[in-house]
Amino acid sequence: MRKILFIFSLLSSLMQAQYSWTAFSYPPSNGTGRYDDVFFLNENLGWAARGGNGAVFKTTNGGNTWVQKAVTGPANQYYRNIEFLNENVGFLGTLNNSFYKTVDGGESWQKVNNISPYPEAICGLDCVGTSTVYGCGAWFSPAYIIKSTDSGNTWEYIDMSAYANALVEITFINENVGFVSGNDNDGAVILKTLDGGASWTKIYNSNIASEFVWKMQLLENNKIFCAIESEATNAGKLLKSVNGGFTWETKDFPDPYVQAVGFVSETHGWMGGHSTGFYETLDGGNTWMNTGVGGSLNRIFFVNNNLAFAAGSNIYKMTRGTLDVKENPGESQERKLKVEVAPNPVKDKLNLNVYYVHTDHIVVGLYEASGKFIKNILKDDISAKGLKKYSLDFNYPKGNYLLDVHSNLGRQSIKIIK
Repeated sequence: MRKILFIFSLLSSLMQAQYSWTAFSYPPSNGTGRYDDVFFLNENLGWAARGGNGAVFKTTNGGNTWVQKAVTGPANQYYRNIEFLNENVGFLGTLNNSFYKTVDGGESWQKVNNISPYPEAICGLDCVGTSTVYGCGAWFSPAYIIKSTDSGNTWEYIDMSAYANALVEITFINENVGFVSGNDNDGAVILKTLDGGASWTKIYNSNIASEFVWKMQLLENNKIFCAIESEATNAGKLLKSVNGGFTWETKDFPDPYVQAVGFVSETHGWMGGHSTGFYETLDGGNTWMNTGVGGSLNRIFFVNNNLAFAAGSNIYKMTRGTLDVKENPGESQERKLKVEVAPNPVKDKLNLNVYYVHTDHIVVGLYEASGKFIKNILKDDISAKGLKKYSLDFNYPKGNYLLDVHSNLGRQSIKIIK
């Protein structure tokens, strides 16, 4: 994610209540996914990537109008992120073994083929400086980074399995100093590099096995705001540092499945996720209120301290002005994969019926009723929509359990009994 490095004045913090968000009516919510990313080079020129049944949209007038752009590749891919070096050269990451580049401002896209081994998914992108590009993946494992120092003409693949199980987000201060985040054996993790990714140091771990650091935001270089996505027995969290990651503080969020994060000061910001509304805090995360403007957020992107955009059920725009917010009528704030456990209670077999609405990935974790992680019992990559049935051995004692179902459509917890 491109960093917006600017200083907010005392006047800005005093006027924090004057920020307002509105939802664009176009591009529309397509009912089977969300917009996973939005990126702007300036106040007018921007792009948005729709996740399920992937599509790319471009605006040249600050979101007043959007035009869909064709991508040369298989249909029904899941587009995760979009990022540009300049008005011509940009990159599009998917969760389907495809990574794309444009050299004409997004008018056309071609698959990048010269990466070895080829990344299964690009979950995070960051263009930094004039020619350096970083990417990372995958939320469903394995963990790796790709890097280019010549505007995407050649690429380096960096195996990160020694540092993490899964990587979701990557963001850099300059070409050499940056952060990557995701999950390792000890839960949510953040790693830092000072040498352009040649070596990494762990600077944060949550010590809760199921958690991910999903999104990160840099403010004034040394202030870091992060969203920690958890599972149902634990709270989602705002994670923040005001000293470049030397010390950390967490604040509980109203829903465990939080993903997006964006702050305009140390105390004023917004968060949201697949299953939540669009929440705002004025006191650094001590309390949260639902703005009512939308939901299913994955990205909050600041152009400057007066203008931001967000990607979720719709594309949203934040401006400094009146106190009003506008809700998009009929908008569904929750996207869930339909999963049936049949029968429940289970016996020696756990039978799952999963209804996929597009290409997908699924990881199912098994937990005790108390929330203690037992193991991941299912991992699958889905190439087409439709019903898929699973029958898994369930050789566990009688009792109550939780299934943590994680897919491209979000995360949910299902209670089962044996």
